[in-house]
Amino acid sequence: MKKWLKVIGILIGVIVLFLGVVYVVNVISNKVEKGKIQTYGQLVPIEGGNINVLMKGAGEETVVLLPGYGTGAPALDFKPLIEELSPNYKVVVVEPFGYGLSDVTDKPRTVENIVNETHEVLQKLNINRYILMGHSIAGIYGLDYVNKYENEVTAFVGIDSSVSTQGGNDEPFPTGFYKQLKQSGFFRLLTKLSPDQLIAPNVDDATKEQIRIIFLKNSFNASVLSEGEHFKQNFKAVEGLRFPKKLPVIFFLVKDNTDVEDWIPMHEEQVEQLAHGKVMTFEGSHYLHHTRSKEIVENFRSFMNEVETNN
Repeated sequence: MKKWLKVIGILIGVIVLFLGVVYVVNVISNKVEKGKIQTYGQLVPIEGGNINVLMKGAGEETVVLLPGYGTGAPALDFKPLIEELSPNYKVVVVEPFGYGLSDVTDKPRTVENIVNETHEVLQKLNINRYILMGHSIAGIYGLDYVNKYENEVTAFVGIDSSVSTQGGNDEPFPTGFYKQLKQSGFFRLLTKLSPDQLIAPNVDDATKEQIRIIFLKNSFNASVLSEGEHFKQNFKAVEGLRFPKKLPVIFFLVKDNTDVEDWIPMHEEQVEQLAHGKVMTFEGSHYLHHTRSKEIVENFRSFMNEVETNN
C-alpha cells in the first residue's frame, strides 16, 4: 500500500509540475512576444476603443476587406489578396475589435455593433463609396451592412462567405473551456505540437511569425469569445434579409464543401433574384484567398466590367 501511495504521489507531483511549467512558459512567452509585434496600419478611435486599419493602393475605386471569425491578424492574412487588388484599387482592411492590432472591447459582438463600428471607421476615414469584400462570417455582417448602407456600397464580394440558413449554431458556445485552454497555456502547447493549426497564407517567414504571435495574442480574447457567443443571435438577426436587387454580388466558394450541406445552392439562391449576381467555385480550402487570390481578383474585375457594360 505504501509503495502504491508513493507512486500515486509521484504521478500527482509530475502532473502538477507539468501544468505549472506549461502555465509559466505561456505567461513568459506572452510578455516576450508582446514586444516583438511589429505595428502596421493606423489606429482609428471610435466608441469602444481603437480599430486598426491598413490601407494600400491608390485606385479610384475602394475595396473594404472584412475578415472571417477568429482570424488573428486580418491585414496580414489578406496579404495575397491585397497584393492582387492594390494595383487597381484602394484597399482598406478593417480589423474589428479583438482582431489584429485593434483593441479588445466590452461591447457585445452583435451584428448591429460590428456593422455600426465598421461604418463609423469608414466615415472617420472619409470613405463614402466602396465595394465590400468579406471572408466567411463577414457574409452575415455584410448582408446587414449592405441593407443599412445601400447608398454607399457599390458591390458585395463573398469569399466562401456564411449564409444565415447554413445552420450549425444551435449548440451553446463553450466560452469557459476556451478561456481555460488559453489561460492555462495549453492552447499555446497545442499550437506548438501541431503547427498546422496556424492558418496562414504563403508569405515570408517573418510575416508568418508575426501572424503566429498575433494569433496567439488574440485567440479567445473577450471580444472573440463574445462574438462566438452571439453566433446564433447574429445569424438569426439577418435571416429575413436579402441583398438589394440592384447591388452586384459575386461569391467565390470552395467547390467541394463537405462541412455544410447545400453550400453552393444556398449561395445561388442569394443571387437568383439580383440584377447582377454570380457564383463561382474553386478547388481549395475555406481560406480561398490564401491560394486563389489571383483568380478571385481577375474574375471579380471581369464581373464588374460586365456589370458596367450592361448598365
